[in-house]
Amino acid sequence: MPPPIDRYLNVKLAYMPSFSSDGCWLAFVSDLTGVPQAWRVPLGDSGRTIAMPEQLTFAEDRVLWLRCSPAPGDRRILIARDRGGDENAQLWLLDPARGEETCLTSGYDSVMHVPGQWSADGHTLLFAANRQHPSHFGIYRQALDGGAAELLWQSDAPGVIGDVAAHPAGDRILFTRMGFSAAHDLMELDLTTGQARALSPADRLARYHYPIYSPDGARVYVVSDLDSDRANLLSYVLAEGAWQTVVGPFYDLEYFSLSPDGRYLAFTINQDGYSRLELLDIERGEAHPGPTLPDGVLGIIDERLAFAPSSNELAFAYTTPRSTSNLYLWNWATMGQSVRPLTHMTQGGIPPDSLVEAELIRYPTFDGRAIPAWLYRPRTAAGPIPVVVNVHGGPEWQARPWFDFLTQYLVACGYAVLVPNVRGSTGYGNAYSHLDDVDKRLDSVNDLAHAAHWLRAQPDFDGRRIAVLGGSYGGYMVLAALAFHPELWAAGVDIVGIANFVTFLQNTSEYRRQHRESEYGRLDADRELLERVSPINAVERMTAPLLVIHGANDPRVPLSEAEQLVARLAALDRMVELLVFDDEGHGIKLLKNKRVAYSAIARFLNEALGAAATEDSAP
Repeated sequence: MPPPIDRYLNVKLAYMPSFSSDGCWLAFVSDLTGVPQAWRVPLGDSGRTIAMPEQLTFAEDRVLWLRCSPAPGDRRILIARDRGGDENAQLWLLDPARGEETCLTSGYDSVMHVPGQWSADGHTLLFAANRQHPSHFGIYRQALDGGAAELLWQSDAPGVIGDVAAHPAGDRILFTRMGFSAAHDLMELDLTTGQARALSPADRLARYHYPIYSPDGARVYVVSDLDSDRANLLSYVLAEGAWQTVVGPFYDLEYFSLSPDGRYLAFTINQDGYSRLELLDIERGEAHPGPTLPDGVLGIIDERLAFAPSSNELAFAYTTPRSTSNLYLWNWATMGQSVRPLTHMTQGGIPPDSLVEAELIRYPTFDGRAIPAWLYRPRTAAGPIPVVVNVHGGPEWQARPWFDFLTQYLVACGYAVLVPNVRGSTGYGNAYSHLDDVDKRLDSVNDLAHAAHWLRAQPDFDGRRIAVLGGSYGGYMVLAALAFHPELWAAGVDIVGIANFVTFLQNTSEYRRQHRESEYGRLDADRELLERVSPINAVERMTAPLLVIHGANDPRVPLSEAEQLVARLAALDRMVELLVFDDEGHGIKLLKNKRVAYSAIARFLNEALGAAATEDSAP
C-alpha cells in the first residue's frame, strides 16, 4: 500500500528571517499550524540546543511577508496578509509585547499593497499600492502612530512597483517598476520636487531586482542583467551616473544583502540550480568563502539574506531534496564555514532514508539543445517504472533541488518523477529564458514532448504510463501537452492552469496584463497566435484522463479558465474531474485543502497509471 499522504503534507517550512533591532530574536514565517503565520525564536543560546519557536499570529489567512522594526528598543513587526488567496495584501502592525495587531490599510480590501522600508526611527513605513488605478501603482508613506497614508508619487504607466526604499538623507526614494517581464525600470523619486527619474538606461532593456542605497547614499546596489546574458551584482554611482560591476559570475547571481554598516555584501549564485553563498568584505576588498552546506537551495519561498544589526551574522533559509526549509545562522568570524541551525521543522515522521536525492540530467530536444532536468528515482521498483513529469510555472522560473513533498510522496508510491527546465526557464541565461517568447510558445511544449520521448527510450521507465502534472504556467503546459502531443501522455493534472490565452489576458488582474502580454503576445496584435497556442482550441484532441484543480479567488489565472475547459471536455464525454476551492487563490496553500487536493491527485494517478507502491515505501 502507498504510504499515508498526511505524513508528507505535515512536512513544515521555516523561511523569511528578520532580526529584531536588538539582535535578540529572529522573526520568520512558518506553516507549522497548516497556515503560514509569524513566529520568532530567541538567539541568546549559542549552544547546540534549538529553542522552541513562539507563534505570534493566529489568523485564518496566511502571512505573506514580515519585517522587524529597525528602531532601537522597538519589538514591533510589520506583516502583510491577504484574504482567501486573493493576493490583495493588507499591511498589519504586530506588537508582540501587547499581543495586538493593527491594520494599517483598512478600507482598501481590494487593493494590492507592496510593503517597502521601515524608517530608521520606526515611525513611518513606505509602501506601494494600486489605490488610484488597478494597473498603475503609487508610492505612499504611512505614519505608524495613526492617520492616513500620504501619496508621494503616482505612476502614469502600468506595472507593479516594488523594492521601495528611502535614501539615507531622507530626501529621495528608490524603487523598481515591473511593466514588462524582461524590461523593468529602476527609478528614483525626489521628494523635494515630486519628480521621478529613471536610473536605468532607456535604450538598454534589463531586469532590476532588490536595489538598495549604500549607507553613505553615494551609490545603488542592484542585481541586474544589464548588458549581460547573466544577472550580475552592479552598483550605480549616483553623482557620476556610472554603472560598475561588483560581482559578475559565470552563473546567475540571485540574491544579495548589504550589512547595516555597509562593510559586507552577502550574495548567492545559482550554479546549475544549486545555491552557493558567498561573502564580500567591501572595506578590505576580500572575499570570504561561504559556509559548507549540502547541495540545495537558499530561499525556497523568499530571497531573504538577513544581516544581524551588528553586521557580523547572517540568517537564511536553506533546503535540500531530502530536508525541508529551515533557518540557519552564520557568523564567519567565529564559525568559519559552519552554520548554526535555528529551527528544526518537522518532516512528518518520514524516515530520512526513505527520501531520495535529485539527479541532474540533460535530455536532447528537437533542435539539438540539451534540456536540464531533475530526476527522482524510487529506491526499489519491480518492472518498468511509471513516471510523473512535473512542469514548473512561470514560465520565467526554475525547478531546483529543494524539498518537494509531492515529489517525495510520488517516489514513495513507486513513480519516478522528472522535473524539466524547458526553454523559457530562468537560471541558464537570458537567451535561454527568451526562447519561448510569443511566437515560440510551442517550442517549449515540444521540449516537454521530448522529455516523454527520452523517458520512453530508457529501459527503466514504462513509456505507456507517463503522466504530466503542473501548476500555473505549468498547468498550461499540461493542457498543451495533452492537446498537441496526445499520443505521449497517459494522464494529466492541471493546477490553476491557462486553457485559453485570449480569455486569460482579458480576465487576469489589470496590473498583470501588460507584464504577461510581453511574454505571451498582445491581444490587439497577436490574437491569432494566442488562439493557435491555446489548448482550448484543440480540446477535441485531448483524450487522456484529466484532473483540474483551481482556486475560486485566483487573481492571476481566473477560475473561468478551468470552467470553460472542463465544460468542453465534458461535452466531448472525456474523462475529466474538477476540484474548486472557495478559499484559495493561485494555488493550494491551506493544509485542509491540500489534504483534499493532493489525496485526489494520488488517487487519480493511481487509477490512471496503475502504479504499485515499492516494497520499502511505507514509513
